[in-house]
Amino acid sequence: MAYVHQVKYYECDRMGITHHSNYVRFMEEARIDWLDRLGYGFERMEAEGIVSPVISISCNYRKMTTFKDEIEIDVKVKDLSPLKLTLAYEMKVRGELVFTGESVHCFMENGKPVKIAERFPFITI
Repeated sequence: MAYVHQVKYYECDRMGITHHSNYVRFMEEARIDWLDRLGYGFERMEAEGIVSPVISISCNYRKMTTFKDEIEIDVKVKDLSPLKLTLAYEMKVRGELVFTGESVHCFMENGKPVKIAERFPFITI
């Protein structure tokens, strides 16, 4: 099930187009929703002393979106190594692809890397 974000007026530039910087926020919203659905949301992660820094972000803007567009965001695991998780994002409006992107994350506990497969066996490709 896709996460849905409705574009707000303040997220648009003077041309009425969703400002490019907001797509990274939309990726974050969808990632948080994805983790919640896995049963391992940020509240639980933080309560257990886990943090998940972003290592890198890439964005590909395909088509513009505008005020009140409902963006459906699909999140999938693209790659999984012992220490890094790469998520792929597809954003669509009325079935049309408007954005693709990726984010790379690691997980840390007490400042030390966490082996993903050991700590989060439910995250799979």
